[in-house]
Amino acid sequence: MILVLAAWQRPYLNIFKHFRVEEWKRSAKEGDVAALTDTRLKGTIYRIRGSNPASSYLQLPRAGTQSLGLTGRYLYLLFRPLSRKHFLVHLDVTTEENQVVRISFSSLFKEFKSTATWLQFPFVCGAASEGTARRGAPGAAPADVRWTCLVLDLPSILALYLSRRYSHLRGVKLCCNLLVKNLCTSDLLFEPGVTLAEARLGDLSSRGAAPMPRELAFPVPKGEKWHNLYDYIRFPSEGAKLLQNSIQKSFPSPVAGDQVLEEPGRPQTQLVTLSRPVCDRLSLIPQITSPKAVPHRCPVVTKSIPEVHLAVPGPPRAVPAGDPMLDEKQRLHSAGDTGQPVPLSDGGIHVYAHQRGRQTTRPVPGSEEGLVPDPILKLRTIIGFGGCSTKWALWTQDSTAVVYPCHAVIVALLLKTGEQRFFLGHTDKVSALAFSGSGALLASAQAGPRSVGRLWDFPTASCLCLFKTYLQSLVSLSFSRSGAVLCGVGKDVHSKTMVVVWNTAQVTRGGGVTVLAKAHTDVDIQAMKIAFFDDTRMVSCGRDNIRLWRVRSGALRSCPVTLGEYHSLDFTDLAFQEGPGPEQEPENRVLFVCSRSGHVLEVDYKNVCVRSARRLLPAQPRGDGEEQAGSSSGPGIAINSISMSLTFCATGSEDGYMRLWLLDFSAAVLEAEHEASVSSVCISPDSHKVLSTTASGNLGYLDIQAQDYNTLMRSHTASVLGFSVEGKWKQIATVSQDNTIRVWDLASRQQLYDFSAAEETPCTVAFHPFWKILACGFDSGVVRTFSLAASDLLLELRQHRTAITGLTFSPDGNLMFSSCLQGTLALYSLAAWKTQVLRVLGNVVARDAGSGVDTLVVSGDSRLLAFVGPSKYVVTVMEACSLDELLRVDISILDLHSTCTVLDSAVKVCFGPVLQGELLVSTSSNKILVLDAKTGRLVREVSPVHKLTCSSLALSKDGQYLLTAGDKVIKVWDYRMRFNINFQVFIGHSEPVHQVAFTPDQEHVISVGDAIFLWDFLAPPPVRSSPGRAHSRTSTLLLRSDSCSEEPRDVPDTPRQTVPVPSLSFPPCLDTSSVHPAGFQSTFSESDREEEADVPGSSGKVENGNKDVSVLVVESDGNEEPVVRPKVRQESPRSPEKPANEPRRGTKPPKCQWSIRPDSYRHFTPRFKASVLPQSFLSPPAGSEVLKLKAVIGYNGNGRGNMVWNPDTGFFAYSCGCVIVVEDLHSGSQNHWLGHAQEISTLTLSHHAQVLASASGKKDGDSQCQICIWRTQDGACTAELFHHETQVQAMAFSWDNKFLVTIGDYSDQTMALWSTHTYELLLSTCISEPLHDVAFSPVSHQGLACVGRGAVMFWLLEQQGAAVRPKVHRVPAPDVLGLVELTSLCYGADTLLYTGTNSGQICVWDTETNSCFMTWEADEGEIGVLVCQHNRLVSGSNTKRIRLWSVATVQELRLKGPSARCGSVLLEHEITLDGTIVSAAFDDSLEMGIVGTTAGTLWYINWVESTSIRLISGHKDKVTEVCFSPSESHCATCGEDGSVRIWALGSTELVVQFQVLNQSCQCLAWKPRPVGVWPCPGESQHVVAGYSDGTVRVFSVSRTEMELKMHPHAAALTAITYSTDGEMILSGGKDGIVAISSPRTGMTIHVLADHRGSPITVLQCTRKQYHDLGMEGGELWLASSSDRRVSVWASDWLQDKCELLDWLSFPAPAGPEGLDSLPPSLAAFCPWEHGVLVYVGFGLQKEALFYSLRKKQVLRKISLPAFATSLSLSPSAPFMAIGFSDRLLRLQPCPAGDPQDYAGHDDTVHLCRFAPSGRRLLTASHSAVLVWELTGA
Repeated sequence: MILVLAAWQRPYLNIFKHFRVEEWKRSAKEGDVAALTDTRLKGTIYRIRGSNPASSYLQLPRAGTQSLGLTGRYLYLLFRPLSRKHFLVHLDVTTEENQVVRISFSSLFKEFKSTATWLQFPFVCGAASEGTARRGAPGAAPADVRWTCLVLDLPSILALYLSRRYSHLRGVKLCCNLLVKNLCTSDLLFEPGVTLAEARLGDLSSRGAAPMPRELAFPVPKGEKWHNLYDYIRFPSEGAKLLQNSIQKSFPSPVAGDQVLEEPGRPQTQLVTLSRPVCDRLSLIPQITSPKAVPHRCPVVTKSIPEVHLAVPGPPRAVPAGDPMLDEKQRLHSAGDTGQPVPLSDGGIHVYAHQRGRQTTRPVPGSEEGLVPDPILKLRTIIGFGGCSTKWALWTQDSTAVVYPCHAVIVALLLKTGEQRFFLGHTDKVSALAFSGSGALLASAQAGPRSVGRLWDFPTASCLCLFKTYLQSLVSLSFSRSGAVLCGVGKDVHSKTMVVVWNTAQVTRGGGVTVLAKAHTDVDIQAMKIAFFDDTRMVSCGRDNIRLWRVRSGALRSCPVTLGEYHSLDFTDLAFQEGPGPEQEPENRVLFVCSRSGHVLEVDYKNVCVRSARRLLPAQPRGDGEEQAGSSSGPGIAINSISMSLTFCATGSEDGYMRLWLLDFSAAVLEAEHEASVSSVCISPDSHKVLSTTASGNLGYLDIQAQDYNTLMRSHTASVLGFSVEGKWKQIATVSQDNTIRVWDLASRQQLYDFSAAEETPCTVAFHPFWKILACGFDSGVVRTFSLAASDLLLELRQHRTAITGLTFSPDGNLMFSSCLQGTLALYSLAAWKTQVLRVLGNVVARDAGSGVDTLVVSGDSRLLAFVGPSKYVVTVMEACSLDELLRVDISILDLHSTCTVLDSAVKVCFGPVLQGELLVSTSSNKILVLDAKTGRLVREVSPVHKLTCSSLALSKDGQYLLTAGDKVIKVWDYRMRFNINFQVFIGHSEPVHQVAFTPDQEHVISVGDAIFLWDFLAPPPVRSSPGRAHSRTSTLLLRSDSCSEEPRDVPDTPRQTVPVPSLSFPPCLDTSSVHPAGFQSTFSESDREEEADVPGSSGKVENGNKDVSVLVVESDGNEEPVVRPKVRQESPRSPEKPANEPRRGTKPPKCQWSIRPDSYRHFTPRFKASVLPQSFLSPPAGSEVLKLKAVIGYNGNGRGNMVWNPDTGFFAYSCGCVIVVEDLHSGSQNHWLGHAQEISTLTLSHHAQVLASASGKKDGDSQCQICIWRTQDGACTAELFHHETQVQAMAFSWDNKFLVTIGDYSDQTMALWSTHTYELLLSTCISEPLHDVAFSPVSHQGLACVGRGAVMFWLLEQQGAAVRPKVHRVPAPDVLGLVELTSLCYGADTLLYTGTNSGQICVWDTETNSCFMTWEADEGEIGVLVCQHNRLVSGSNTKRIRLWSVATVQELRLKGPSARCGSVLLEHEITLDGTIVSAAFDDSLEMGIVGTTAGTLWYINWVESTSIRLISGHKDKVTEVCFSPSESHCATCGEDGSVRIWALGSTELVVQFQVLNQSCQCLAWKPRPVGVWPCPGESQHVVAGYSDGTVRVFSVSRTEMELKMHPHAAALTAITYSTDGEMILSGGKDGIVAISSPRTGMTIHVLADHRGSPITVLQCTRKQYHDLGMEGGELWLASSSDRRVSVWASDWLQDKCELLDWLSFPAPAGPEGLDSLPPSLAAFCPWEHGVLVYVGFGLQKEALFYSLRKKQVLRKISLPAFATSLSLSPSAPFMAIGFSDRLLRLQPCPAGDPQDYAGHDDTVHLCRFAPSGRRLLTASHSAVLVWELTGA
């Protein structure tokens, strides 16, 4: 028996404080356990999170053999579960019999369980929006779960459930996932929310109760009530003597006899008796209490009821917005001050504005407390850099991320993924940053009069400490290597320079920051750093001085370095040389200091003098291309920053160059030029990259190994005034006070365009809603429209004389409006890209109405135009198409009760929902007036809105939410003002917000001011219910009506960040054939039921004829589950007038016309193609083919499940475009199955590997998709199936190979069942929800399952003769997952089914009971691939990860039902690949397999060896050029992804890849073999490539490196080639310039501008006799441009001769009729006919022209079926290869012969290239590259 002395534990014991948890000496922690400072709770909390409770916990006491020995009756736990997570708590108590009993409670437990030593209680988390305890089963905590005070009566628990007597508390174990504030024991019952005075008044002490001690109390803001903010749970409930057989939800009542005063508005306590299954489950249900016996001093009195005049019928409402005037302290709170804590790493600062004062709101009964979710915005991206200074950007310790300030926000940017993390808390611009030596601590300081510093825990992004800096403008901050000392320098309040040194050693232990020393100085200091070898030593530099500092005995002293002749230099930065350890003597320390004169001084640290000095001068060629440094006179390089590494030094200078120097500064080995002066440089810890910042707000880094510069961020250098979002929100245009207009890509944060005009300042911008047109208004009064597609100026409109204040397009894109400072309003008409001025009005727009995109607003139906004018007190509404005035409203007279002497004026206007006809006006008195847009009558008023004037307001497209911006905050409002608190407040901007708006898809919010903020809008999508579905909620499956009442909606492809709130509509309906919905039997006659229906077969291959077809009918037998039975119908013969392939009425079930792509990448979407294969072409007769497809390079990563592999037979096949590639994995040889004309979406292999099924889109002329059935032995196509209308999403064979099931995509929504014996259609079902995947059960050959939107459908196929009778059971996903897409599935051992979701969970289902018994978080992204064998499971997701799980215990856990826990699943291995996982196949043991990704790669995976090897790879994006090597052993390709790839033709394996980031490689050429030189094994092979930035790069294939980079062009390159001897490079650009450069010197020798203005399409060189054709030179070359002009040149490179031989111009008709774009102009020298060139292009006829350079005339013409898109001539035989836009490749014999057309491409054949020997041909169609062999030539 443990001796327990309880006196010291009274009246209560604070366990965390007594055992000093923060020191972790008497307590233990495991996993992710962190101490955080919660600003709302005003104290330290502990966050425990993780995926496994066994690996993340906080434990008291430290050792399991010890005991706490706490005897208090009540255990108080102050905690909050993490949102959407489960948690677990263990309490070990000791009985008087010395028996240890464990009491556990968790949201994981489904029911109460007990043994002699263990009690398990399920815990049901309450939601803040419910106001009372939540009903229902236990589960993950809701998003708005509250802080909870849990009181456990430990003696009562043991007595009631185990009949034992309690002795003491032995131990506590708090497991993930929860936040804990405190833990306490006491014999007293503490009452929450009761003050000491109220306790005395209510005489609580007489009842054994007491007010809550301060250490346990939650803070309650003034005017609020404790029970409105927190939950109070007492277990067992008061008065419980026995185990009850029902669950009662009641509030604890005081002692009998005491009078209870009910709080107004709180409902009466009621007993709720639930059904028997629920009663058997005992749960810890939060019982939210009312205050106890505290009298109310005064009743709540409503003093006045405002009058409300409604313009439309509806319930009257008068809902004040609540008091949004937050005090400064509340407004600066970050996410978490909103009713529940939010992790500090969460994006966005969220302030919840609670109601105060006397204002009361009467919510609609049953309404929530506020907007949901909370917070409704989450910060996703910030575009911007700097703010206070552009010199601060740091590397993380692992060199994988960059940390930099963006005004008041600190951003950590991960280089690999581009993901941003935000450090939020500063209220003004961040002026300095510093990392500790370990990288764990980050220090920051903000500018301004309230300059404060913050210390952050960098891994968690949590603020550890806030301290005063005593400096108003801090210019430098430096951390010691140990992290114990921080040093800063700046100006104090008297503008004197002051140095402050802080002690930060105790911060990580929960302590604060103290000042070690501070001192004033009269010298100038530009930079100051703490020595890495001594925390007490510092070095500073500035104008005319370098000083050494030291802290000793609390004093800070310094001494100057003797500078001698360098005493007058302006020093800017300093750096210690890396390398020496702490044991080195100070005289061995090397300190480098740089200056604006170009001097770099090496300082002798011991002798305090200059050891040596160097002066860096501008570039002086030394013959090797390097720069040199010396001490000669002349203007030096003004150096702003210096950084040192072990091997080199980096400097950033005023001339815009970042240079890398040798350590002795003898030469600059590498440099990068910037647009502006370089502010700072920083070498990464791994010395592989150098970070640089510029004065113009650019941030980027130089990759030293790749010798490539990457821009991370560009930014405006002044405030952003406004913006406009492109229709699909992919691009945003901004206008700024820095006089620029910039266009950004929101996804990548990269700047795409920068518009500026000389001597003009841009004022406003607007995107056209549909066209790629950007309109810009300038201060000169000019409105210019630009084409972003062509990067060209379209039009200048000069209807105004002063600065443009308003510019906008109508939503339908037909009209444009502009206004200026003089009040002029102009209306323009836009048609066919032409602009016409319709009307101009003067003095109608207020001259002081401001400027921006939202100055002029147009209603959603494009009928009305509204603006402030002609004065600021008036709002005018006009007819948009004519500018006829319809309405004027004087704002100043609307507020009759105002006592203010200043008249109210309008600031901004915004139209409300079109159907409601409302107009919103923000006023100067901080109000929003809602007016009737027709009558001008005031409908309602919201006041106050912001502290200052509302600068912008915008309404969501669905009319549910309103955005307002004022001063530095953003507010999101419920437009209908239905709640107690109708808005949420978000801060983060350090300057006033100028504009805020929703993106067109309503998924995001954009705000601009100091920078560009992109927020995720987390509100659930609008719920629309069909009136026709108001019947029958009992059926699992409902039939769908013929018409759909829902309107089309655009839903983006990207997943939402939160799970949307489940809608109140009914489950998705199962529609079958043309049967009418259940419940509407009275709407059609008996004859309608017997209407004929026929199912179309293929056109000749599979014919259903007049056979019976099973049509499903759903019957209701009164059961919960509908019965699906087949109804056999006898077909009547077709009428003679209908063709056989024409579908008749009743062939396909009717579908709703709104086909919305589901939120799942697993769903197949074909790549857009404008071309189609012609129905007839000149295919060569069998056996006479000249071309044979030899190999296909590439894998279609756009497909889904389009790779199959059978490990037993070795059969391996995948798709590339419309070709099925069957490859031998041992030899690498390929067979190609050609039968599809469209992109193949998916493949499936029968289980005996004898049959392969492939699916693609419609052939031209067909009405259904094509499914081909192949015999794997010989590749013969045995059948073609036609049924689905759009695309086939997935297919599967039954395990006995008797059935094939196919499902259509989201537009088709049908499932078909085929017999594999005859391939007849057995069953066709239309399902009114998208399906993603399907699989047959291995246990029951006639059982299958498919997954879709939030549910699994289990099918059982019962055969009755030839008919199939299916039974369907639709089971929704577990409620804990929310509204999700089930995206993938696979069957496991016995009766298990695994399904994946688009939110990263895996669900396990019991197929016997059709129920889900287990889920776990398997990934952060969508799981699109699942493969299971025995006890192992493989999952693949869009996070590029493939994971191997051990699921051996799942079958055992199935028997335990709801008590199964995710900890029983073990993650064995994980491999990250190069793209999203789209296909996978593994062997029976799951040890090895093949995986396909969206990057176009097939990987071999070996889990045993943990290896991944590329099997097949290809381009993901369009291939832009292909070519052969001279030896034809290799070929090269380049693509829009910026890669140059070298392939071995024998094996089609990728040999080497050269990648240039952020550029597109447009052309390439292989260096030819010199004449007369035999190839040798060591021969150096080179490839030259041209890029979109105008650069030319030469790569060495043998050495796998870039040898040369040139920049001969200002525009993108479009063509490139070598001269015949390989000594010159000819390159052509998009601007028509041709440059001739030398690869030996890197110099451009000639620049030819004859084709200026038209892109060069072809450059080709050939040899000629020196005096042939009357021109000197041994080389002939031509250039062709897109304007149908060809120039022919004769050159002698050694003599520097290049003369024009001929100039050809080919005629063309006036306009291209029937063509979307002009075909290219192509020319080539004829190899078999010297002096002749061949031309194809847009012309009067579709033909190829043979032109003689000698005769100067066309010799002959060859007619073509269409305009050519590619051309190549065989060097060895008279063959011409021509590609066409209709996916055909033609081999044309010359001069005459029968052409042969070849299919096999799924898009335009835009490239074809013969090999030098003429025996091979390369063709390209989008990303697929095909290798052909000439066999019959």
